Amino acid sequence: MRRLIPAPVLSVCAEIAATRESHATLDSLFTYAGAPGDPPAGSKPAKAQAWLRITNKDETTKPLEVLGRLIENYMEAPLDPENTWDHDRLKDRERIGKILAQCELQYIKGGKVVGALGAPSRTLEEFIKDSDLASIDSEFNRALSNVETNPREAVSAASNILESVCKVYISEEGLEAPAKQDLKPVWTLVRKHLGFDPSTVEDQDLRQILSGLISITEGIGALRTHASSAHGAGMKGYKLEPRHARLAIHSAHTVALFILESWRKKKGAF
Repeated sequence: MRRLIPAPVLSVCAEIAATRESHATLDSLFTYAGAPGDPPAGSKPAKAQAWLRITNKDETTKPLEVLGRLIENYMEAPLDPENTWDHDRLKDRERIGKILAQCELQYIKGGKVVGALGAPSRTLEEFIKDSDLASIDSEFNRALSNVETNPREAVSAASNILESVCKVYISEEGLEAPAKQDLKPVWTLVRKHLGFDPSTVEDQDLRQILSGLISITEGIGALRTHASSAHGAGMKGYKLEPRHARLAIHSAHTVALFILESWRKKKGAF
């Protein structure tokens, strides 16, 4: 899906680029980012805005990819908060992040701008970072960066997120790992150890939700097998779209967050 750079994002990023760069470095930066055509005429702010608008109109480009490469250094260059010049750059970084969020976008490390997912995913991201579980964080970012451009890869990442959570749990709890290491066996072991057994829950509503979690998780694993990039498309010929990938990612994040919260509860961390 080709998404345009929203006007508020375009305006802010053009202004920051014009402030940061000379005419020569601005031309070089836009060319590196993949903006089409020759540098437009005019002042630096006018040039930057015009070039981004041209990028939006050019059907041969992917505007968000151009934007990601354009702001990569602004978002990732090491900064010293004690340095006055770097303090201004930090404000620029925060300003870009804020306007992206307002337009339901977010910057992902590596020069990528992607659609922002909903609250369950952001909460999971915070949980991952707090727990410093690098393997899960890696899969989370991979899912985000591919949901629009490569739904199959995103579905594979959604399954891997859950596998990572389960494998970390199994390792940390000293459980004997199942012979098969794909999602269904590791999830079954983890849910049983955490007591996610609908038959033992008295409340009918919670029992239905837990049964749903089991179906969702097994469905994500099956979708990965049958339709994701991990195992090829198969005979059925699934036509995965970004909305399907987003559904899998949202579902995977919700289940993963419940596992992590239940794990902390079990350990008395709450």
